[in-house]
Amino acid sequence: MLLIIFIVGLCVGSFLNCLIYRLRRQKTILGRSYCPHCKQPIAWYDNIPLISFILLKGECRHCKRPIAWQYPAVELATGILFVLAYINFQFFPPQRDPAMAVTIFNFQTISDVQILKFQFIIHNSKLLIQLLRDWLFVCILIVVFIYDLRWQLILDKVTVPAIIVAFGLNLWLGMNWLNLLAAAGIGGGFFLAQYLISRGRWIGGGDIRLGVLMGLMLGWPQILTALILAYVSGAVVGVGLLLERKKQLSSRLPFGTFLSAATIAAMLWGENMLEWYLGIIF
Repeated sequence: MLLIIFIVGLCVGSFLNCLIYRLRRQKTILGRSYCPHCKQPIAWYDNIPLISFILLKGECRHCKRPIAWQYPAVELATGILFVLAYINFQFFPPQRDPAMAVTIFNFQTISDVQILKFQFIIHNSKLLIQLLRDWLFVCILIVVFIYDLRWQLILDKVTVPAIIVAFGLNLWLGMNWLNLLAAAGIGGGFFLAQYLISRGRWIGGGDIRLGVLMGLMLGWPQILTALILAYVSGAVVGVGLLLERKKQLSSRLPFGTFLSAATIAAMLWGENMLEWYLGIIF
């Protein structure tokens, strides 16, 4: 099962690469993939996620120009994250609901069995949607990560629709609307304050909207976990680049990459990370 999920993740990662490329060039996502250098259409056997890159030795079959490492990296990362999300997700109801686990072994009649099957389907359907939601959030955050890493820009055409989807999905799945709005206010307000204080020198408007999205994806208190992790990792990388003289104090890091990566980490391991962090403080 994990192998199937990994393969699905690879295929989704291939689509995300196409989406990122065409978002940058403001082109439709419809139509066949083609080499960005020679514009030759890519045959299906040269478009197999990860495998084709290895078989082609990282080069276009036609023009022999190198294929950007972004393509296999995004495919591999998406595959791994899909698997991690599935492993982290307690998919079977008995694991999430001890009462149901007891019921399974205590039914007495055919009627009880039918009721249990109905409960199982309803319960399992909701869990399936939650898992699909997590995979969707991972995809959105990967797009934000790569786009900001390469072009230092967080696109409104990605974050604004994602804000609406995240809020609607989490509400439908039963998350408290006050919790979501509070987390969105904390995430967006935190960056809005920095934007106003620095008059836009420290961060941009895209960071504010990404902060709102983070809050609506994670809720409280996981938004706190993501913010702490993003700033700690950003500081570590920034200091490392300064020591290697690859950046100056006036240079700007693509902070959206740290925010999106931290959000994924908080989605997967947020509760454990927050408990560990609070344990250090208290």
